[in-house]
Amino acid sequence: MTDRLPEPAEAAPEAGADAPAAPAPERPAEARRPGLPHREPGKARPRKRVAATADGTIDPGEPDPRALAMARRIVELAEDKKATEIVLLDVRALTTVTDYIVLCCGGSERQLGAIADGVAEGLKPEGTLPIGREGTPASHWVLLDFGAAILHVMAAPEREYYALDALWADATLLVKVL
Repeated sequence: MTDRLPEPAEAAPEAGADAPAAPAPERPAEARRPGLPHREPGKARPRKRVAATADGTIDPGEPDPRALAMARRIVELAEDKKATEIVLLDVRALTTVTDYIVLCCGGSERQLGAIADGVAEGLKPEGTLPIGREGTPASHWVLLDFGAAILHVMAAPEREYYALDALWADATLLVKVL
């Protein structure tokens, strides 16, 4: 008896191995990722390509009217839930991550959750869902990412400590509700 392993048999060709692969199914427009603005393939929002100026900003081009309307709707929904110190900033010239940032405060953990949930639920009938949600009311900071707009719901001490208003001081202030 030898310790030799048996030779592997030739693998039989799989059924349909010579057949061409089936094309990938196309995703309908309704199956696109929720929360992202609808744009036709290859039809991105036109932006002027210019070099940065001496102060580090760029010309962001014309604002996307749907993104601006969504950001203003976020402000309205936060105001409906009694959020305070609401600020809407246009950050298109400063970052490519988002177009608008909304900052607001809540007086308690329960109110922080109600503001975040109220905004998410209020935009749902319009077909806009958050792409991401970070934080909890217990952490005193909840972030909702809607793609073109990001909402920060914070407790007043955290907002003062992290000073996002000062961080984005070069952004254009569009709305301020005290």
